[in-house]
Parts: sequence; C-alpha cells; structure tokens
Amino acid sequence: MADHHAPTEHADHDADAYVHGEMTIEEQSATYSLFMNMAKWGSLAIASLLLFLVLWFQPGGSFIAGLIAAVVLAVAGGFFLKSGKSH
Repeated sequence: MADHHAPTEHADHDADAYVHGEMTIEEQSATYSLFMNMAKWGSLAIASLLLFLVLWFQPGGSFIAGLIAAVVLAVAGGFFLKSGKSH
C-alpha cells in the first residue's frame, strides 16, 4: 500500500515556490464579504422576527404592535447596517 504521508518532490517544489503575499485572494475576499453580509442581515431578520413573535404571543400582546415594532427595528437596523464603514 502506498504511504500517503511521505513527502514527494511535488510537495517540496510547491513549498519552495511559495512567496508570502504573492497569492491572489479575490475569491477568499469575496467569500468572506458574502459571509459577513449574510451574517449581519440574517441577524437583523432573526431579531425582527423574534421581536414580532414575542410581542404578538405574549399575554395581552397584539399582532399590530408586534408588526409595528418589528418593522421599526428592521428599518432602523437596515439604516445602521447600510451606513456602516465601507472598505
């Protein structure tokens, strides 16, 4: 059976060819940016949904009060998320 842990000439060549800071990272940057945007907007959506449900289903709560509070949170959160720092 072949030993998969043994170093090969190809692996040594790749290690010698590596120069720190020379690799293009556009795909990694785009993926990180997409993840961060999905995380922040998803968090706002979950927070708005939770606020709506809590205010609607609490004892004495109402659908309209929950909806208004959730919309206000979503609009304010959207304003603050859009006005954040841009790189």
